[in-house]
Amino acid sequence: MSAVRLELRLDSHSEWIKIFDPRDWTVFVPTDQAVENGSTLRIDLDVGGWLVTLRGTVVGTRDDPAGIVVALAGTEREKINYLNGFVRGGLLNLREKRRLPIRLQVTYGAVEGPASTFTKDINEEGVFLFTDKPLPETSQVHMLVTVPGKPQPLSLVGKVSHTILAADEEPPGMGVVFDLDDAQREALLSVIKELEEQLKKNALPGTTIE
Repeated sequence: MSAVRLELRLDSHSEWIKIFDPRDWTVFVPTDQAVENGSTLRIDLDVGGWLVTLRGTVVGTRDDPAGIVVALAGTEREKINYLNGFVRGGLLNLREKRRLPIRLQVTYGAVEGPASTFTKDINEEGVFLFTDKPLPETSQVHMLVTVPGKPQPLSLVGKVSHTILAADEEPPGMGVVFDLDDAQREALLSVIKELEEQLKKNALPGTTIE
């Protein structure tokens, strides 16, 4: 069964705090649409121009105001951590923990030769790549990451830290921890900072927001 899709536009960041409950990771979505409990839901969220897609399961309804309560999927944790930091203005303090939930094209060395995919999220410590055929854990992987507005892809090297298979009921892929020299790390930090600023200003292409 395909997921129900709803749009949720919030005029200001403070409105997010009113609808998100950090105690049980649920979010209230105002809607007159009848959605059954247990339905899979995709929320296209716009928070003051910051666009992100959230996925979860409907666990309840409310009458006043009318709407549904959605339990967010565990896969959305990085996005929520980032969003909470964005709302509270604490991005710099959360830098070591959060990842930018953006979609960048990546070419990497797979067992069967070069493979193309996209990132789920990225920060200066690592990246998660979507793939149906993740490499074994501890494998070294070389990646060329295409960055919007940059003429040349970013060349990065890392080791596979964990994998998610299709049977895990989450998008399959692999987490990679970077293993970089000083010059590579400096280039990556510069790119991460630029992407973060563009994300905050809603200046990234729509296809870049994961």
